[in-house]
Amino acid sequence: MSTESTGADVTTGTFEEAQAWIGKKSANKFNEIEVNRAMIQFYAASVEDANPGYWDEEFANNAWGSIVSPPGMLMVWSMTTDWNPMREEGEESSTFDLPLPGTTLINVSTESEFFRHMKVGEIFNSDSEIVSISPEKKTKLGIGHFIVSCTTYRCGAGEKVATNTNTMFRYIPHGEASS
Repeated sequence: MSTESTGADVTTGTFEEAQAWIGKKSANKFNEIEVNRAMIQFYAASVEDANPGYWDEEFANNAWGSIVSPPGMLMVWSMTTDWNPMREEGEESSTFDLPLPGTTLINVSTESEFFRHMKVGEIFNSDSEIVSISPEKKTKLGIGHFIVSCTTYRCGAGEKVATNTNTMFRYIPHGEASS
């Protein structure tokens, strides 16, 4: 295995090494951003979404107990800042760590399933699992592997809120030497 710098450190290796990652779960990551009304309303305003669950506190409290987040904000609540004085140093496992040939990645698809609303005041935690890695595929972009991962999001009490299944293509572009 080696690590190459492509804007993000990407671990390279063989398909056989990567196969050992199937079913492997990442450590549970505690997210830093609390679901909050200001960001919800900024998002809803940017897409002109008048859903009263995002704007009307009385309506939202009666329906769900709080203002709720649009589903499109799931990734916002799981982002981390580049630096935080309260966070311990350490590396997080990701699809960039997966030992495969190729250092170029493109997102192919993503699908989220929600089990309930995301509510103001919640902070989520999540873990990810590598679900599958395709055998080598030749595409117009290059030669590589499709990686399917699934991230599960839970609220602080441990209740499952959502899952996100993501497919990425990790490849060596045509004309570029293999690592």
